[in-house]
Amino acid sequence: MEIQISDGIVRRVRGKDAPMTGLAIQARTIANFLPLLVQRVGASIVHNSDANYTGIRFDTKAGPVVLEMPMGDRPYRLVHEFIEPDAQGRTEVEMRRFPQIYKPQGIAHLTAEFLRSRGFLK
Repeated sequence: MEIQISDGIVRRVRGKDAPMTGLAIQARTIANFLPLLVQRVGASIVHNSDANYTGIRFDTKAGPVVLEMPMGDRPYRLVHEFIEPDAQGRTEVEMRRFPQIYKPQGIAHLTAEFLRSRGFLK
């Protein structure tokens, strides 16, 4: 499933309405290489024009985790989004960064192993 966030409005994207940018294609490629254990937690592709990234969102037992693929040369970020702001007022925490030198298979493997080894998966 793919969703698009624009001006604070979240909507489902299907078929011909799905973006065909380089990042969108790369996100779909990475999602295809994710192990079944990770796909079962509800991986969905997110096109967030408000935060200026495309990524893959995982609905884990500890809350949503997003693999953000930013535009430009910035590194990929694995971010844990909070349902409610914490005591410091944060709504997310960055758990891991990795450079854009990895192939889609490597990114899928790094993400899956991080989620599995930290107890995010059921």
